[in-house]
Amino acid sequence: MATTRSITAGTSFAGLLFWLALCFAAESSAVIFLPGRWYSHLNKAAWTPPSYLFAPIWTVLYLAMAFAAWLVWSQGGFRKQYFALSLFVLQLLVNAAWSFICFGLHALPLSVADMLTLWFVVLATMLAFFRVNRVAGWLFVPYLVFVTFAASLNVALWWLNRAQP
Repeated sequence: MATTRSITAGTSFAGLLFWLALCFAAESSAVIFLPGRWYSHLNKAAWTPPSYLFAPIWTVLYLAMAFAAWLVWSQGGFRKQYFALSLFVLQLLVNAAWSFICFGLHALPLSVADMLTLWFVVLATMLAFFRVNRVAGWLFVPYLVFVTFAASLNVALWWLNRAQP
């Protein structure tokens, strides 16, 4: 008789802590690579919100992302949800890379490419999460909406500051 490993309350809580830690580790890239003086001198789109709004928005999004990943993970762990959770980790890596690319390297065209990649990976993750747990999928909707908005800001930033021949 085969046995299946069930996720107990203790492992479930530890799992939630793991996903929270992973998400906030990715967010640390934004703390390490701050916009700084370089960014303050760039031309920005008229719809660019004040800088102080980004930290609370991203904090809420990372909390929702962690909870969504935990919901998916709780449906069989990595073994059963390998595809969806691999997409989740991939989007975290692409997300974390953006701050380094934009604010660390000052590479606006590359940051646009990273942001567009992030948009597609977030969409794929959201769809994969919907297949496992509807709440997890819905928790990704605000993230996709905000990444769409952030991508428009990123494209505008690149366009408004492109080198003139």
